[in-house]
Amino acid sequence: MSSEVGNTKKKKYTRQELEGLDREELVNRILQLESYNFQLKNTLQKHLTEVEGTPQKEERKRPFDFAKHTRRHVLLRFLYLGWDYQGLATQENTTKTIEYHMFAALAKACLIESRQTCNYHRCGRTDKGVSSFCQTISLDLRSKLTKEEIEKNVTEGELQYAKILNRLLPEDIKVLSWTPVPEDFSARFDCKNRMYKYFFPRGELNIKLMNEAAQYLLGTHDFRNFCKLDVKNGVVNYIRDVQFVQVHLRCADPLGNSAYDLCELTIKGKAFLWHQIRCIMGILILVGQGNEDPGIIKKLLNVEENPCKPQYNMAADLPLNLFECEFEDIKPEVQDPEALEIAVRCLQNAWGQHTVQAGMIRCMLSALEEGSLSSSKLCFQTDWLLQGVCPRVYQPLLNRPTCESLEGRIEHYRKKQKLDSSVQSDVSI
Repeated sequence: MSSEVGNTKKKKYTRQELEGLDREELVNRILQLESYNFQLKNTLQKHLTEVEGTPQKEERKRPFDFAKHTRRHVLLRFLYLGWDYQGLATQENTTKTIEYHMFAALAKACLIESRQTCNYHRCGRTDKGVSSFCQTISLDLRSKLTKEEIEKNVTEGELQYAKILNRLLPEDIKVLSWTPVPEDFSARFDCKNRMYKYFFPRGELNIKLMNEAAQYLLGTHDFRNFCKLDVKNGVVNYIRDVQFVQVHLRCADPLGNSAYDLCELTIKGKAFLWHQIRCIMGILILVGQGNEDPGIIKKLLNVEENPCKPQYNMAADLPLNLFECEFEDIKPEVQDPEALEIAVRCLQNAWGQHTVQAGMIRCMLSALEEGSLSSSKLCFQTDWLLQGVCPRVYQPLLNRPTCESLEGRIEHYRKKQKLDSSVQSDVSI
């Protein structure tokens, strides 16, 4: 039968040829196609099982009895390379999210009964393509210690949470540590500071001017012109506090060409708005290109003179990393040397692959720049940083069309009865 299936794939009949077959030949043809279809379904099911952990068939086994075990509230700190994921948060139409894989591992290890019953909070919701070195979640996990030991914050003899999860998680998602915390502790609401890093090539960008412009962000401001308005979800207060910001050189190009230097924006604050950092970076790139004066940041922060956000492209998602989350009054992290070794190995493997790719491309570029293109200066390293189409003739930000005002958005959703009428008092005019 296998040879017949192989012939089925090779031979494709036309309608005229099929009409010329007799009854027995048509029956054989149908049987061959059904056999091939059956084999194809089995192959696809096996692939799904390997990739997504979908069971081929339901196994009849006794359900895990969580009632026989104690639970403890912990902070889990983990890293991930988010380039190939659709973001942190679970989505209905895809399994390519960080939370999908994290909860799949937690459930498979029987550390939680369900997401709904584990008192779950996340520190920061990262979008599609964004990575994190210190994503932190708080939740209740199964424990092997007694209730009395848990109340005393005993960690010795506890389940090796990081080690258990790292065996089940993908290579680009790894748990680094866990910390015992009080039952009412929230990774979201008890986080004191969050620090992001945005990595980018220098190209022809003026890093000094970008850093000068960034300093206007320090302090407490209304950042409605530096984010995506999320009024639909009830966000009406756009005042945030930036505690530290700096644009600086991170790593000089080994071959001495400054256009290939690696630079970074580091920004720290208690909380950030939707797309706030990528919008900030988008404006800073315009400053670095010489298209805008550093003072444009100060002007856009003045929402009395500029209440509506100009239309501009925000920066790409790939370079952004939630790098640090700070908490106060918690116990030291519990780290497992073996789990950390797994994380280091995975990151080193990823670094090796990407370094070889970058080195190969750099070698090709050097050959081109030293050869036929030696007399011309081409510098396109940063072209990809701004999303969307860049116009041939630059139009200053303050001369561009603007988006709808925050007050207009609030009124829009109030009329649709999707927003409480009392929210206006929270808006900074």
